[in-house]
Amino acid sequence: MIKYTVIFGLIFLVSCTSTQPKIKPVDNVELEKFMGDWYVLAHIPAFVEKNAYNAIESYQYNKEKELIQTTFTFNSGDFNGPPKKYEPLGYVLPGTNNAVWGMQFIWPIKAQYIISYVDNDYQNTIVARDKRDYLWFMSRNKEISTKKKQWIYEKTTELGYDKDMIRFVPHK
Repeated sequence: MIKYTVIFGLIFLVSCTSTQPKIKPVDNVELEKFMGDWYVLAHIPAFVEKNAYNAIESYQYNKEKELIQTTFTFNSGDFNGPPKKYEPLGYVLPGTNNAVWGMQFIWPIKAQYIISYVDNDYQNTIVARDKRDYLWFMSRNKEISTKKKQWIYEKTTELGYDKDMIRFVPHK
């Protein structure tokens, strides 16, 4: 009986593990270029941002404390909805060439934050997670073309995300 319990337990544990490969981060992120304001144009949202409008993520690197001060602002529910503001702290994980961060909303938990794409001029980026539960496409420009939307669908599908879960964030 114990033998079968162990076997079924192992089968259960294996079935619970993700079959998706880990998200590959970019080779290197130049923190100085990555800092500043980013318009969140598309996401698979966390609970607090499900009805976000005018979403902006802003980063400031504090070299002395070796952390990234983050400010996330948006209007809740519509363009004129109540403003919301969150200020998590980002920490670059050692040995990742600045491409993988821990993002801390509540101490001591640090959520995984993988910069899986950033273009050469640091105008567009995709932040992903190995769990494929959340995703953010951000840009320095709040305009989004049909062509860029299609590119987002293609790129995020390549990363193993379900494109039907993506929400495009309205901006004014």
